[in-house]
Amino acid sequence: MSADVPASVPGPQSVERTRSDGRLHAAIFIVLGAFLLIAPGLFYPFFLMKLLCFALFACAFNLLLGYGGLLSFGHAAFFGSASYVSAHAAKIWGLPPELAILTGTLSAGVLGLVFGSLAIRRQGIYFAMVTLAFAQMIYFVALQAPFTGGEDGIQAVPQGRMFGFIDLSNMTTLYYVVCVIFMLGVLAIYRIVHSPFGQVLKAIRDNEPRAISLGYRTDRYKLAVFVLSATLAGLAGATKAIVVQLASLTDVYWAMSGEVVLMTLLGGMGTIFGPMAGAAIIITMQNYFAGFGAWVTVAQGVVFVIAVLAFREGIVGIIAKWLRRPL
Repeated sequence: MSADVPASVPGPQSVERTRSDGRLHAAIFIVLGAFLLIAPGLFYPFFLMKLLCFALFACAFNLLLGYGGLLSFGHAAFFGSASYVSAHAAKIWGLPPELAILTGTLSAGVLGLVFGSLAIRRQGIYFAMVTLAFAQMIYFVALQAPFTGGEDGIQAVPQGRMFGFIDLSNMTTLYYVVCVIFMLGVLAIYRIVHSPFGQVLKAIRDNEPRAISLGYRTDRYKLAVFVLSATLAGLAGATKAIVVQLASLTDVYWAMSGEVVLMTLLGGMGTIFGPMAGAAIIITMQNYFAGFGAWVTVAQGVVFVIAVLAFREGIVGIIAKWLRRPL
C-alpha cells in the first residue's frame, strides 16, 4: 500500500460491535473464574485438575488449527515430552515444581521450533503426516531411553512446594494453582488471537496467497504460531505431570494427538471457548464411563459422528452462530 493512501478506519458500528464482543468475552471469563472457585465443592478436585490440563492442551492446539489453519497430528509430542521433562526435573534433578513446569514448557517450545522449522515446508495432509512422524519419533525415544522409565514411565513425581511456601501436596491448594495456570494460559491465547499477529494468522488461514501478495512472510507467522502452540501444549503437559505425579507413554502416544483433535472439533474449531467445552465432554466421558472399558472409545466415536453431522461448527460454534457473536 502506498504511503500517501490513508488506511481504512473502522466505522462507529464496527468499533461498538468490537467493544460489545469484548464485554461479552470478559463476562464469560468472569463467570468461568467464579465457577472454578466453587467447583471443588461440586466435583472431585483431581478430576477437575485433569480436565483443566486437557482444556489448556485443546486451547493450545486450537491456536494452531483454528486460527493458524494448520492441522497437526503430532501435538502429543509436545504435551508428552514436557510431561517427561517436568517429571524428570522434579524427581531426578530435585527442582521445585515451578521450575520443573517451566523446564518442561521451555523444552516443548524448543522442540516445537525444531519440528516446526521442518514441518511448515509442507502443507495440508503432508504437513499433518510430517507432524505425526515427528511425534512417533518422540514416542520411540520415550519408550527406549533409559531416563524415561520405558513402559513404566516416571512414577511418584514429587509435588513439593511452589515458591518454597505453597504446599502442593494439599489437593485444594494444588487445584487452585492449576486454575491459575489454566487461566493465564487461556488469557495468553485470547490475547494472541486478538492481537495484530492474530489477525494476520486469520488472513493466512483464510487466503494465504493473498496474505503473501500483501507482503507478509507467511512462513514466519506459521512457525511462530506453531512454536506458541507447542509451548502452551507443553505447559499443559508439564502441569499434568505434577498433578498426577506420573509421566507415561500415554502422554506421547498418537492416540493423544487424536483426542485433542476430537476435543477441538467437538467444542468448536476457531473459537476461544469451544476447546474447553470439547475437553470437558471427552474427559467427563472417560472419567464417568471408565467402568465400560473399551466401550468408552465407541461412545466417543458416536458423539463425534453426531457432532459432525448435527453441529458442523462444533457445540460452541453453533451457539456463537445463533448469538451472531464470536465465542
